[in-house]
Amino acid sequence: MLSEHEVTAAIGSTAYGDGGDKLGTVEHFFVDDRTGEPTWVAVTTGLFGTRHSIVPAREASWEDGRLRLPVTADAVTSAPAVEGAHLDPGDEAELRRHYGLGGEQAATAPAGRHREREDAGTRDAGTAQHTPGAMTRSEERLRVGTEQVTARRVRLVKYVVTEEVQVTVPVRREEIRLEEVPLEGTGTAGTGTAGDAGVEESLVPEGTPTTGLPDEIVLHAERPVFSVEVVPVERVRLRTEVVEGRETVTEQVLREQITVDRDDAPRS
Repeated sequence: MLSEHEVTAAIGSTAYGDGGDKLGTVEHFFVDDRTGEPTWVAVTTGLFGTRHSIVPAREASWEDGRLRLPVTADAVTSAPAVEGAHLDPGDEAELRRHYGLGGEQAATAPAGRHREREDAGTRDAGTAQHTPGAMTRSEERLRVGTEQVTARRVRLVKYVVTEEVQVTVPVRREEIRLEEVPLEGTGTAGTGTAGDAGVEESLVPEGTPTTGLPDEIVLHAERPVFSVEVVPVERVRLRTEVVEGRETVTEQVLREQITVDRDDAPRS
């Protein structure tokens, strides 16, 4: 049996049947006139919640913020339509036959979205006595929770990026350079006349071919060469971490206000 706190918390929540089938939204409960126990629950079903179905609530349970009822979605959809805020014995008998319930149940009175609390001194034989002219004011309360949903799927994908790499490499090359080396036995006369100064005498007779110098010289030079190899640089793996944040929820709620509607007597 549902407790007073569970009944209050279940109103406005989603009801689920056998096998986890979604039945609809909990509108209000019907309680026993004598014991105050919730015996039936009104669930809005159909497109946009336009249909109201009455479901047995004696075996209902409140688990993880969900109202679970021991019925199937087909049974709720095909339940007899009951109008009004009170269940008479004929309505209860028809509902028991539909859901296959046995035994007798007492007449029930409705409990709305916010159940009225009765004082012990105002109860008489299970019937609440209300003060004439009194009115109960109700208001909606916003209940906010969280649910875990799939946001996105991540997988590892490897692709190739081309980039330019610039490296400076020192290179060498051969060049021709003329180097003059004095030969032994050659020179200029140290003692001569003024007219003979600066005249160099060669020891090699004219017409003698020179030797020791090649006709051609091959020059060599270095040039840069490169090669590319693939080497492992790092290992990447996936892991998840929980990041906490805050979101602000804005919703409209209804609140009843009570005023006095006064009709003044006509003046004579």
